Amino acid sequence: MILLNRETRKSISMVGANGHLNELGRVRLTRELFCGCYRPGQRVRLREIAAKYGLDNDVVLKLFTEFQSLGLITLSGNFAAVLHSPNAKEMHEAYEIRAGIEEIAGRTAAAALKGNTAELQKELDAMRVAVSTGDLDGYAEHDAKFHKSILQASANRVLSRVWEALAFDVRIRISISQVSKDLPEVVESHQPIVDALRDGRAREASLLLRNHVETFAEYLKKSDSDSGVHKAFRKDLEGAKDVQQAFFPPQSFSIPCLSCETFYQPARGIGGDYYDFLSLSGGRWGIAIGDVSGKGIGAALLMASLQASLRAQALHPHLDLTALIGDVNRLVYESSPTAFFASLFYAEYEPATRMLRYVNAGHNPPIIVRPQMESCELFQLRAEAVPIGMFVDTQFAATKFQLAKDDILVAYTDGITEAANASGELWGLERLERLLRSCSRMAPNEIVERILAEVSEFANGELQRDDMTLVVMKVREGCEI
Repeated sequence: MILLNRETRKSISMVGANGHLNELGRVRLTRELFCGCYRPGQRVRLREIAAKYGLDNDVVLKLFTEFQSLGLITLSGNFAAVLHSPNAKEMHEAYEIRAGIEEIAGRTAAAALKGNTAELQKELDAMRVAVSTGDLDGYAEHDAKFHKSILQASANRVLSRVWEALAFDVRIRISISQVSKDLPEVVESHQPIVDALRDGRAREASLLLRNHVETFAEYLKKSDSDSGVHKAFRKDLEGAKDVQQAFFPPQSFSIPCLSCETFYQPARGIGGDYYDFLSLSGGRWGIAIGDVSGKGIGAALLMASLQASLRAQALHPHLDLTALIGDVNRLVYESSPTAFFASLFYAEYEPATRMLRYVNAGHNPPIIVRPQMESCELFQLRAEAVPIGMFVDTQFAATKFQLAKDDILVAYTDGITEAANASGELWGLERLERLLRSCSRMAPNEIVERILAEVSEFANGELQRDDMTLVVMKVREGCEI
């Protein structure tokens, strides 16, 4: 354990000549008993524990009796005890209750603490010192004092009794090492609470306290999921994420006389969105963007199947896109589950003529932005067929579009236009088009940044529900015949 400096030691109650409880030893004992230093089922002798942690026998017995009331140990004969694993479900349920307690306490304590938060600030500063030195025991002690001070200021005896009955002091000490890597963020979430209480903003303080406790509980859940099978699964998922990332073109990839910027962010660790660039014979370039039905691992596997099928067909000599996409559809249909389908926009671009030939199989229509003197014109490359993989004998019509210098092609998946706010309203195609009308003089990377910023502002913190992909390309000078 890291030694504390003199100023920090002064703020912790140490054992005195009269035999009072050594708070630091009690905190360290509580943490180490249930955080890996001892194993579940292990039998420990209380006298040996007392000697190791510098505590009186009576103090240790009292503490272990408290642990037994929480189901953490079973006291046995000969002044001994058998340890148990903390019950994660029960711990999370207790933290739900704690969130409610602290919300009420913050609201009722605000009047008493207005202009009188020096002690809270002192405890917070001590927490910062403890985090910076890696002193988990010191942090737990000051964290408990911080929250109990607010509870006491509320003058609500019922809340205090519930706090004591559920032994939240003990629960804080037990759980603190499980969230050690998140402690810098946890400790700083106390400052807005102090500020709100100092200014007497009761409602804000109460909501900040609830959010603080609920966030801490989420870190505990995340810590629990990192153990055992969950940890192995997360490791496999990270490996799958790396494999999927290798499917996408490298950032350094470029097409002659086109400047390009891409963005991909799955809703989960991996997803079913897809984009690709292919160097073809005759100086042509294949451009693809697709969206596989579903999300997560299953969608990622099907995306890989679609990419492999398209690459296998496109890289062989072919006369027209109709036959090419028809063959891709057949391969995907025959090798995929019944309910599988994928929207796909596939185009072949000739830099020398700036001609874009494409098939849109059920995908969101890419938008061509053409700058004019004082405005711009928008063209949608609309779908002419159903998505890939729905029917074995689907016919796919090919279309062509003549691009010009400074034209911008914006291709996207529905995770962009269907981003939702708290009311369930979607960002939508209309907002995208309105934004693009103001972006006709921008570079592709600037357009991507603008789209993502507006989508994020619209969602206002709501969770991402679908994979999001953007491909923005601008026609540059050069490459003419």
